[in-house]
Amino acid sequence: MNANAAKDAGRAMGRNPDRLTLTERLALAGKCVALEIYSPATIPLRRIEAIGDSVAECVHTLQSRGLDPRQFEFQRLAQPY
Repeated sequence: MNANAAKDAGRAMGRNPDRLTLTERLALAGKCVALEIYSPATIPLRRIEAIGDSVAECVHTLQSRGLDPRQFEFQRLAQPY
């Protein structure tokens, strides 16, 4: 991950992926993100909780934060256009 992408990744944590700026989206294209799975019981906010080059990196980040990876879905961010 280059320096700009790393900086954008830090700013993207905790934000809705649909609210990323064009610059952030371009820098993070191809990265995996973890979003909490929706359920009527929890009604989570749609926030990025982990970013990595692979699902395994996202799982490791979630576990290091004390979160259960089974409660998250993983998506690869696409190019904005």
